[in-house]
Amino acid sequence: MNSTEPATAKRRGPLGIARNWWILITTGIGIALVITLFSPFASPHPDGLERVAEDKGFIDSGKDPGYKIIPDYTFPGVENERLATILSGIVGVLIVAALGLGLGYLARRTRPAAEPQPPASASPGSGGS
Repeated sequence: MNSTEPATAKRRGPLGIARNWWILITTGIGIALVITLFSPFASPHPDGLERVAEDKGFIDSGKDPGYKIIPDYTFPGVENERLATILSGIVGVLIVAALGLGLGYLARRTRPAAEPQPPASASPGSGGS
């Protein structure tokens, strides 16, 4: 902070995000990326909805999406299945983080500016004369 900024001004990081939020966001993304290292060790058995669909016999009536970014958690050109799963998880985390940050940035830019608040010492009943 330089001498021309008010003492109450918040320090800002990339995209105009307050420094504490930026630390929280990067920590969350970092944790998500570390968790992807363990993704190859997840259970190979079907989970919730897929298991019910198999048990009730309607698994084959489902339709695939019109597009697949990373089909079946594989990464094109990578022969090692565990490494491909890790890479697809990393790409997925980065895509979701970029979309979330981008949408947050757009939402912040489009909201109306807040009215400036008077300094705390000028508020009624503060005891100052």
